Order: sequence, then structure tokens, then C-alpha cells
Amino acid sequence: MNDVVLKPGKEKSLLRRHPWVYATAVAQVVGRPQPGDTVRVVDCRGDFLAWGAYSPESQIRVRCWSFREEEGIDAAWMAARVTEAVARRASLAGRTDAVRLVFGEGDSLPGFVADRYADQLVVQFLAAGVERWREPLVDALVAATGCLNVYERSDAAARERDGLAARTGVLRGRQPPAEVEIVEDGVRYGVDVVNGHKTGFYLDQRESRRLVAELAARVGPSATVLNCFSYTGGFSLAALRAGAAHAISVDSSADALAMAARNAARNGLPEAAFECRVSKVADAQKALAAEGRQFDIVVLDPPKFAPSVHHVDKAARAYKDVNLKGMKLVKPGGYLLTFSCSGAVSVDLFQKIVAGAVIDSREDFVLLERLAAGMDHPMRMTHPEGEYLKGLLLQRV
Repeated sequence: MNDVVLKPGKEKSLLRRHPWVYATAVAQVVGRPQPGDTVRVVDCRGDFLAWGAYSPESQIRVRCWSFREEEGIDAAWMAARVTEAVARRASLAGRTDAVRLVFGEGDSLPGFVADRYADQLVVQFLAAGVERWREPLVDALVAATGCLNVYERSDAAARERDGLAARTGVLRGRQPPAEVEIVEDGVRYGVDVVNGHKTGFYLDQRESRRLVAELAARVGPSATVLNCFSYTGGFSLAALRAGAAHAISVDSSADALAMAARNAARNGLPEAAFECRVSKVADAQKALAAEGRQFDIVVLDPPKFAPSVHHVDKAARAYKDVNLKGMKLVKPGGYLLTFSCSGAVSVDLFQKIVAGAVIDSREDFVLLERLAAGMDHPMRMTHPEGEYLKGLLLQRV
């Protein structure tokens, strides 16, 4: 038996069923576990705490599979977790054919991400444990979904922190097309699963895209939208399909905006209504302010400003700056949707940052709603770190 023995007092988080064991909590390792091996985590008296995957290169030394001693961690256990995760998403089938089927710790499979785009599956193995079980996990995913095409995008930084080299390529079936077409709430999108951000699309913003569509319908046919950090135009497309008059999508990537334009054409939107600006968001905000432009709906969905806790102070300044400039572009009575996908920035801290921007803007905004990822990105209540995406819906009054 390979045992990971914790230092005295370090068992408290596992007794609360938190799924991570940090290297600093480990007193000794009994046996010679290899990366990805299943280990038994015990307290300083030798009492069982959890089964987990060993990762000697990571600061998260063990990612826990189960807190039940009687459970056996094997291929059947992995398949059962995948089957359960896929079943929990069944209610989304009426809205979209693009779903996150497995979300790491939220589905008791830490480090494993699986997304479905129509008949194409995209997977990420981001930790040593799931890397060890990659074949059974993919087999279970294909069996649970009936999708025969699986592409791997294990190219995120988290994998490197586990001492694993990046891996991409076809695992099952055929090479994905240049763009996989999906439908979400009646809107068509092209997804580049090979080269796109994350696994090709921001599935975690589904509910907020629906919200933008509802706001556009509420404002009426004259509604205008500014979509900053737009990627392939999701918020803009949702608003225009709901009846908005005009949307500006701003992104520094010409390739992303080229796909956004193709997405507009997919949906039969008039070219005059769908405007793209290849620009840094700060420069575009400055230019629009100089033009005297204001919008009914402004969306700020920046990339991760704080990749770790060491970057939080710098990220806070960046979030405040982009929000302060964005607030100046909201019409009286208009709406601001602002987001952070930095896990190191808590919900409370993000709200304080945005409140600071409101104070400096000398405009009045009220908080209407807190926003988060959809139900296919579950957060285990004993693992608050899973709540990486947070957002606020504000209205200028």
C-alpha cells in the first residue's frame, strides 16, 4: 500500500472533504508511488482520510478521488463518475448541443474536463491522476454520449504544473473540421476545437449570453451593445438575435473577430448591425469615449488577470481600470455586465473592486444580480476554489 501521511493537524481540510492535499501538509510518503498512482491518505495516527491520485511534481501533492474507504478506485469507478456527470447535464439538451460534460472536482474527477460540441467531444487531462486513467475515461465518455469523435486539448498551464508535457490530437474518430457548428438558445456559432481558446468556446457564459439577449429585448429594437474581449462574438450575437439594433465586438485577435463575422453570417445578421474592432480594449474604450459613444449594454469579459494569488494586486488594478472606463460608456438606464475568471480573485474582492470603480466614475450604479457559470460547471460545496467565474449585472441609474 502506498500511503501519504499528513502532518498533525493537517487532516482538518480532508475531514471537511476538501479534495486537495498540498505538499506542505505531507509528513511522509510510505511506499514508492509513481505519478498518477492511487494512494491512501492517512492522518498522523494512520487513520484513513481519502483515496487520491499522487502527483510528486505538483504543489497539490494529492487530488482526492473518494473519502469512502470501502470504495475501490478502478476503471469501473471512473466510468461510473463519467456516466453520472453526463446524466446530470441531460436537462440542457433542449437548449444547446454544446455542454461541459465533466468539470473536474465538481464531478469527482479532478483534472478531467470534457466538452461536447455537437457530435465532437473535446477532452483535457490536466493532472497526473486522470492522465493515468485516460483510456477508461475516454471509453466511458464515448459510451455515455454515443459521440465517436474525441479530440484532446491537454495544453493548459495546469498540466505543466503537474509535470506533464502538453498533448493534443485525435483520440477517437476523425480530425475535427476547421469549425464545428453548434446551436445555443437558437443562435449558431462556429467553434475551432483545435486552436480556439480553452476547448474552443466559452461554455461557462451560456447563462449570461441568455441574460444579454433578455436585456436587449427589454431595451427594444434600438438597443446598442458594446462587447469587450468579445472572442468570437457570443454576447453580440445573442443580443442581435434578440432584436438589438447594433453591436460592436472588440478583441485584440483578428482571427477571433473573423470567426465572429462568420458567426454573424451564420445567423443571417445584417453586416451593418455587426461591427468588429481589432484593438486592445483599453484603446477601444478610449476611442469610443472620445467619439462620445454610449451603449445600452456593455459587456466586460476579460481574460484571467490573476493566474495565481501572487498576481492579485496587479489584477485588482487592471479590473478597476477596465471597469472604470467601461462605466463611462454605459447610457443612463443602461446595463453593465462585468466578469472575472480569475480563481484567485474572490467574489467579495471582485465586488469591492467594481465598487471602487463606481466611486471613481462619479456615476450611480445599482447591483441587480450576481452572475456565475451554468449548471454544467458545478462547484462542490467543499471546494470553493471551483467557483472561478464570477460576474455582476449593474444598471446605471
